[in-house]
Order: sequence, then C-alpha cells, then structure tokens
Amino acid sequence: MPEPDLYTLSLAGAKIFKACGGNTHPDGESCATLSKIGPDAWALGDDKRPDMPPLRFTTAELNAAGIDPARFTVSA
Repeated sequence: MPEPDLYTLSLAGAKIFKACGGNTHPDGESCATLSKIGPDAWALGDDKRPDMPPLRFTTAELNAAGIDPARFTVSA
C-alpha cells in the first residue's frame, strides 16, 4: 500500500494532544503536540511555536524516532 502524501492531508478538525517533558524555561514548560490526521498519518508540533506548521509523519516514522502516540494519550 502506498504511503499517504502527508502534506495534502487536512489538519481541520484534528484533535490536538499534548505531551510535556517536564523541562521548563523562562516561558514555561515545553510541550509537543500530536494529532492523528489519517489512518497512518500524524502531525507533530511545538506548542511554544503555534505559528509554525507541524511536521508530518507516518506511524512507522514516529516509531523509528521513538515517539509513542500513547505518551500523548492517543491510540495508534
């Protein structure tokens, strides 16, 4: 099965989940955001930089990077 073209998938209506690492800096705690945008597609962002578009990954790419969607309370 071909991989989806991740950057053509819409973010509209995607539920955003946060995972905070506990590291703090003067602006407060840093958190990553994760949204499931398709059956095998994810959008990963930084809540400190909401003006920046999120990066997009397949589930396999998230796994290879050691990012577990369960950390964000999202089921794969």
